[in-house]
Amino acid sequence: MEFNNPDKLVHPTDYTITTFNNGITLVSEQLPHVQSFSIGMWFSTGSRDETKANNGISHFIEHMLFKGTTKRSARRISEETESLGGYINAFTTKEHTCFYGRGLQQHIGKTFEVLSDMILNPAFRQKDINNEQRIIIDELNDILDTPEEMIFEEFEEKLFNCKGVGLTIMGTEKSILSFTENQLREYYTKTYLSRPLLIVCSGNIEHNRLVDLTAKYLNGYKSGRSKKTAPATVGDFFNTELISKVEQTYCIIGNSSVGMTDINRYRLMVLSGILGDGTSSRLFQNIREKMGISYQIQSFINFFSDISVFGVFFSTSEENYAKALAATHKEIEKLLVAPIGNKELKRAKEYLKGSFLLGLESTNSRMNRLANSLLYFGRVQESSEMIQEIDSITAEEILQTAKEFFTDSLSQIVIKPRKQTESVA
Repeated sequence: MEFNNPDKLVHPTDYTITTFNNGITLVSEQLPHVQSFSIGMWFSTGSRDETKANNGISHFIEHMLFKGTTKRSARRISEETESLGGYINAFTTKEHTCFYGRGLQQHIGKTFEVLSDMILNPAFRQKDINNEQRIIIDELNDILDTPEEMIFEEFEEKLFNCKGVGLTIMGTEKSILSFTENQLREYYTKTYLSRPLLIVCSGNIEHNRLVDLTAKYLNGYKSGRSKKTAPATVGDFFNTELISKVEQTYCIIGNSSVGMTDINRYRLMVLSGILGDGTSSRLFQNIREKMGISYQIQSFINFFSDISVFGVFFSTSEENYAKALAATHKEIEKLLVAPIGNKELKRAKEYLKGSFLLGLESTNSRMNRLANSLLYFGRVQESSEMIQEIDSITAEEILQTAKEFFTDSLSQIVIKPRKQTESVA
């Protein structure tokens, strides 16, 4: 089955957009076939806008908005939505922060009210800050204890010179412990409330109902204009070896590539699908299935607005590390010799289209897709547009993309088990 007509695979929807005088943009799509909703309130700021000194403050603020408002306690924030069968949550990325809720359609009013209160009236109490510092440091230590996560943090830090998109989302223990009530409140006001607020809803909710809720609960919100983010800078080639208390050897090889707003991102995604995304990819089939020397092996792309990180991650035993690394480079070199066959190209295209379209079955995924489309492109990208772009990609273009990316030396970071005479990193 080919995904050539997405409108026959997903329920067609209309997007409605309302822009308010106070800087809020409201976007919704009504899905009559569901009984629920997903709503997100998005700020176009994240760890990319931080400095080394305050690294982690965006993520910390995300936590603090759940610790209570001038009207609600932390417990009340949770209970008011969960008692109605829904929930609220949030996430921070390097470029965005989102506070979102899910629930049954008849309870959209309460969810909207609670989210609005969190955004307009955060308490930022020092006693809560002290408590949350311990919690976030514990969260940070969980990442540091997980080599599959830590290695990506280390790789991006080195690739981007530990600034901009090279800053971690969590920050460091030192920066986390430095945050004060005044510092958090000032940063929130200057960085969050000074930027336009984007509200996105997907589900069985009429747009006019959302307009009324916005006017009622966010009438006092006043935001500034969008701020231009400094372009990403890429550092020099590196080959780093870390010693840690692990059993396996973990490795990433990769480099920077095109960003989310570059039309060639689809070529990069198809190339990734051929190389190592999915169980039918070359890396999985040859290094895991045929050679049997790696349980985890995959290609990956981390997209940002103007740049991305493209590479290969794998883990293996210490004795098989050199063999797995050599086999990975061999698979990469094969991509530079001649165009791939039509069958393999078609498989990669269908896999990419299927992954996207299957995500449209979830209101939460649809809400995220709408928001990212507006934040990155300033408009809603239709499914048919994405399908057409992917279908138009040729084998020669994949060969060209491979040559453009893999011609330069790939930076590398590896985490190896410590030996008896070595100290732990």
